[in-house]
Amino acid sequence: MESSELRAFVVLAGELHFRKASERLFLSQPALTKKIQRLEEKLNGPLFVRSRRKVALTDAGKSFLPKAAKLLQDAEDALREIRAAIEGRAGTLRIGFGIASVSDVLPRTILRFRKLYPNVELQMREMPSPLQVSSLIEGRLDAGILRMPISNPRLTSVPLFSEYLVLATPADVPLRPRQGIRRFRDHGFIFVSPSVSETFHDRVLSLCLRAGFSPRVVQEANELLTILHLVRAGVGVSLVPRSALRLKVPGVRFHELGWKEPLWRIGIAWNRNSEKLTLISRLLNVVQAVVGDQPQLRIERRSNKCPVDLQL
Repeated sequence: MESSELRAFVVLAGELHFRKASERLFLSQPALTKKIQRLEEKLNGPLFVRSRRKVALTDAGKSFLPKAAKLLQDAEDALREIRAAIEGRAGTLRIGFGIASVSDVLPRTILRFRKLYPNVELQMREMPSPLQVSSLIEGRLDAGILRMPISNPRLTSVPLFSEYLVLATPADVPLRPRQGIRRFRDHGFIFVSPSVSETFHDRVLSLCLRAGFSPRVVQEANELLTILHLVRAGVGVSLVPRSALRLKVPGVRFHELGWKEPLWRIGIAWNRNSEKLTLISRLLNVVQAVVGDQPQLRIERRSNKCPVDLQL
């Protein structure tokens, strides 16, 4: 059955008048008659009872009408969804992310993207950067917000922002001038679990070792929000990404330590041969807008006159 035949049947069933139905369909009456006849031939039976004065549905026509209307609606819905997917307004987008993006940029990106494109399903997958790279290459991810640089020629990447470490302590703990994390060598430290980000875990450990002490790890956690609440409760102190300030946990004080180099640079990457480049382009526009909208974070600053290594 052709959609034009189904549409002719549904319109005629609604009007029960050939002239009115043909006008609605922008067809001549003979052309409408032929479409109805072809449909009846395919169904091996009449759908209408015709006379010079009256057109009425047969019992078969009455039974077929809701099914024909549903077939037309399903076809229109399918075409609408396909067009939306092609135009990047619908579909599924699988996004990888790591600990550096989850506390700040990523949540704001998701909220804004869902508001702009409510028919796009976002599937979020937390994974370290190396696994994101392999997943993008193998087509298991569509886009990844991950640690830069990305050197694989099959991927395209765009830098977004740099992430620095700050020290999180309970609010009643001051940081004296010219004293960095070395001052806290006797305190317990709360670390990000290496199962969440081995790179982050190892980086924090190496910075403590550079400062001349091996941290006493009293607790590991999988989420930054959990870490900040543990700090607030006095369990220990923690080195966290600067964007953790966005979580606005009360009772926690953040201290800049004057790192000259960022902990990492974060960007967005995707497979240059992806079939979802339009959707990815929309995601890129949103995340760049979110990064550009970030107000200056205000935290407790300290003197930056002496070298970074001495401040450790």
